[in-house]
Amino acid sequence: MDGYKLATYQASDGARAGLVIDDKVFDAAKLTGKAAYATVLGILEDWRTAQGVLRKAAAAAGKSRIKPLPLGHAKLLAPVRWPSAIYCAGANYADHAAEMARRMNRPPEPDPHTQGLKAWHFIKAARTLADPSATVKISGYSSEMDWEVELAAANDLSARDRGRRANISDTSPFKSDWTKHKTFDGSCPLGPWIVPARDIGDPQNLGLKLWVNDVLKQDSHSKNMIFNLAEQIAQLSSGMTLHPGDIILTGTPAGVGAARGEFLKAGDVVKIWIEKIGTLTNKMA
Repeated sequence: MDGYKLATYQASDGARAGLVIDDKVFDAAKLTGKAAYATVLGILEDWRTAQGVLRKAAAAAGKSRIKPLPLGHAKLLAPVRWPSAIYCAGANYADHAAEMARRMNRPPEPDPHTQGLKAWHFIKAARTLADPSATVKISGYSSEMDWEVELAAANDLSARDRGRRANISDTSPFKSDWTKHKTFDGSCPLGPWIVPARDIGDPQNLGLKLWVNDVLKQDSHSKNMIFNLAEQIAQLSSGMTLHPGDIILTGTPAGVGAARGEFLKAGDVVKIWIEKIGTLTNKMA
């Protein structure tokens, strides 16, 4: 079998790129014999060649003398350390846009395609990434912390009460504060690994789910995106260079806490699942 997932794991000498094959984690550089593949960024920067090398190595892993780690004993880290940027799509699921319109007693917005509009994104700082299973501290920062499952297997944590500046008129163009709203330590749990596109198939045909304390909150599908992945990449790359390892969070579907007046608190456990990728779990503190 030549299937694998690309991960970063904690080794005795620091963070290392690993190939997750079945229930084992192999050191990518050791398994392939390529020192540059010690990091996921090193692999992604050489992706045209690396994908064939990794497939070949994965197919032969069962006969390799390289000793793997059992997956259950490996400490997985955010798979990319560190991207040059994290781009986040805003209001990009039709079902989410509809629930927020209902919450605010507004009529549904028309499909932006019919208005000639393009996808739009904001940016999170790369160092806001949180590892799989990491605890994210939210107490003392926000009383309206929201969850958002997003394709890229990330949880775009959102401090809803920090998104609008106090003592500023609602009509002011300076009312919004996207930095405090979306960028704080641990605000982008990411993982558990990267699945090569060849093993995903159509990215617009994936189920997405999110649970808080085992209660299902979001249950949707990537077909509900307003702007698909190809449109988002085209729009972003039209004005800037996208670099290997850059992350694009492609929007969240219906079921967020803001739509129901319900928010995260210390002790809550958030679990997200994306079809063909995997599960990411983080605890709030």
